[in-house]
Amino acid sequence: MIDCGRRLFALGLLALLQACMVVPRTTQVFDPECRVVANHMVLQEIQLGAIHQCANQGCIALIVAAGIVTTASIVVSGTIVVAGNIAYWFEKQAQCRKDVP
Repeated sequence: MIDCGRRLFALGLLALLQACMVVPRTTQVFDPECRVVANHMVLQEIQLGAIHQCANQGCIALIVAAGIVTTASIVVSGTIVVAGNIAYWFEKQAQCRKDVP
């Protein structure tokens, strides 16, 4: 009985993630201290589609596959965002125009 409850919880959790992906997006912000426009990367969630009609094992397979795709996109995109923000930080430091007293 407990095993069934865990399965239902896992399927419900995966259903919330269905057909979503996370992609990196570059934004620009003005840094008043350095007086430059700096790039900054963020994660953006997009929905590819929804699972409307499925039955039995086919439904479970679709939900599990969607969960795997979502998890993979979070890992890959998160890595890209971290690396990109490090590169943008170095770029901002090189362009920074602070007044030296």
